[in-house]
Amino acid sequence: MSEQFLDTNVPGNPAYHFTIQPPVREGGAGWLRRPELVPDAGLATQCVHGGVQPDPAYGAVMPPLYLSSTFAFKDICTNAGYDYTRSGNPTRTALEEALALLEGGHGATCTSTGMSAILVALNLLPHGSHLIATVDCYGGTFRLLEHARRFYGLEVTYLDLADLGALQAALRPHTRMIWIETPSNPLLRLTDIAAVAAMGHRHPDCLVAVDNTFLSPFFQRPFALGADLVIHSTTKYLNGHSDVVGGAVVSGPGRPLLTQQIQSVNNLLGTSQSPHDCFLVLRGLKTLPLRMRQHEATAQQLAEFLLAHPAVGKVHYPGLPSHPQHDLAQRQQKGFGGMLSFELKEGGNKRLNHVLRSLKWFTLAESLGGVESLVAHPASMTHASMTPEARRSAGISDDLIRLSIGLENVEDLRSDLAQALTFP
Repeated sequence: MSEQFLDTNVPGNPAYHFTIQPPVREGGAGWLRRPELVPDAGLATQCVHGGVQPDPAYGAVMPPLYLSSTFAFKDICTNAGYDYTRSGNPTRTALEEALALLEGGHGATCTSTGMSAILVALNLLPHGSHLIATVDCYGGTFRLLEHARRFYGLEVTYLDLADLGALQAALRPHTRMIWIETPSNPLLRLTDIAAVAAMGHRHPDCLVAVDNTFLSPFFQRPFALGADLVIHSTTKYLNGHSDVVGGAVVSGPGRPLLTQQIQSVNNLLGTSQSPHDCFLVLRGLKTLPLRMRQHEATAQQLAEFLLAHPAVGKVHYPGLPSHPQHDLAQRQQKGFGGMLSFELKEGGNKRLNHVLRSLKWFTLAESLGGVESLVAHPASMTHASMTPEARRSAGISDDLIRLSIGLENVEDLRSDLAQALTFP
């Protein structure tokens, strides 16, 4: 039944009435579309328009949120491209198209968490494969690799991938993947993606996977350097608002079979991301360039402040000229990111706990990449799943503090660090 409304905006006719008519479905005709423009646009434009076109049904500017678990068939063996949301969903497709575009890849699959993205990548490997991983990788990655080693026959070698000689010596005939995390979590070490990819590709069937979570495609494009797969925890910078958990695996350019494989494995494992979470990550992508520039600008200033502070022994941030791989960062990256870590000059639990408890603008929490600043103690939080021996081997000390720099005023964050580093 139509409803009557009084339109008070009609000049000279305050009693004018109009009838709300049911919406007219256009069936996709007539709406402006830009698919041929987006691939050649700048990255900021791609962030706004990637995967997003006016809805063919009613012209909605933002992609609709399709919450249906199942989709009707038009006839036997004939549907509109979707049958069941675990296998595919229009909202998820929009995000996958956007991520593939931003990374310069062929295709993508979106997963329920960053960890399930890693799981999808590992399930590309046949039983008995050998994998080489960054030695100071994220603690959850280490835990999953160790689980796969113990229960599924995966052979794992952990290396400082900056040592190309050690990498060459570690490669085996059955090496099927090199897992790169650059910058690494939490020591911000870098890996020369191009050099490692060239070395790995001398071995048949070896995939080079790069976790690009810390920098996002705004600051680093691994496919341009030879990677085969790019992994993301979309929970972090891509979403940027600490209200979603998700992940993504992106296949390299010209790799349709690899795209099919990652999407099939995601469907097989049941690790697909929910439409609502995909919708939120799509929203976060719109402001990615603005956020990343501000994260980096503030992180640079705070890293320089910490480097000069008498209570701080080491600062790990690739934007500092003192970082041992600063030159590589300048060549390989378009920016230095919003993550940094530091160690106290005089360590010990008392001083460490004083800093962690005294910070006011930095919330003591895991995760990273949101608009708010966070502080973490890797040894007891993000990397607690690593054995003490593994942490020592990776160079992760008990005195290490990791900061995710948010979008707050830099003066507030600097003052907060200054007062927390003043010991009684």
